[in-house]
Amino acid sequence: MIDPFGRPITYLRVSVTDRCDLRCVYCMAEDMTFLPKAEVLSLEEMDRLCGAFIRLGTNKIRITGGEPLVRRDVMSLFRSVGARIGHGLDELTLTTNGTQLARYAGNLHAAGVRRVNVSLDTLDAARFTAMTRWGKIEKTLDGIFAAKAAGLAIKINAVAMKGVNEDEFDAMIAWCGEHGFDLCLIETMPLGDIDGDRTDQYLPLSVVRARIRKRWTLEETAYTTGGPARYFTVAETGQRIGFITPMTHNFCESCNRVRLTCTGTLYLCLGQEDSADFRQVLRSGASDDALDDAIRAAITLKPKGHDFVIDRARQRPALARHMSMTGG
Repeated sequence: MIDPFGRPITYLRVSVTDRCDLRCVYCMAEDMTFLPKAEVLSLEEMDRLCGAFIRLGTNKIRITGGEPLVRRDVMSLFRSVGARIGHGLDELTLTTNGTQLARYAGNLHAAGVRRVNVSLDTLDAARFTAMTRWGKIEKTLDGIFAAKAAGLAIKINAVAMKGVNEDEFDAMIAWCGEHGFDLCLIETMPLGDIDGDRTDQYLPLSVVRARIRKRWTLEETAYTTGGPARYFTVAETGQRIGFITPMTHNFCESCNRVRLTCTGTLYLCLGQEDSADFRQVLRSGASDDALDDAIRAAITLKPKGHDFVIDRARQRPALARHMSMTGG
């Protein structure tokens, strides 16, 4: 699949639920109203769509949410999609908040998952509870170390927020180095009508990187996971650190991904509203050929890039839909 700007689309992110067992302040409101079950695709429908994308050239699938591991019977989807590894699919991965990993780590490895991204914005227990509104860091840490014990490679994702966790990055680099984890820092994005104004929390990663270089040696590397992060090797630890910079330097020129929500809406760009409805296609009894044609037609809608502008968040978010709905 080639989009209108010549970019191969090889990476599908699938949100299996908009629900989550945390309420991170930058992701969703505390009193979220979640989707009714009738609007959410069944796991079988998601599996059929994943199969179609693989037929058409997708070689990487990431399962996301919300928190994907709170979806009932979600392991059946991991097993079914994971069975396609080596048959068109190269990699099946997961983004999670880690709260359910202690329960599922072994099953994920058995299903073919080899890498997981875990959202962890702070190592301070009190700050973690404040940022997630009611989470307990011990549960996430237990999940992380269970995943490591199960043989999963771990990358820690942290949203960089001014005045919130910007004093922790040195400690997080050291902690990740000690335990063999990669770290990825992410700029906050004006996405979702949440409580409060995130503009004052925006922290350019160009500033963060300059601060980090005062203590750590960042070596250029060609390493990539197929996503938007730019990676460096931290010489002192041997682990990698990545920077995702949708605000200071967008990565649209190399975008290879699309996002499927749990309702069957395919978003062609995280920061635009261009989309296609696949729930209707699936539930109309479409043949595999018709489904493939619908996917090809959707890819022609992919825009050149997003238009995130952090100042606009003072009045309203760039997009009203929540990250948990789109798929993190």
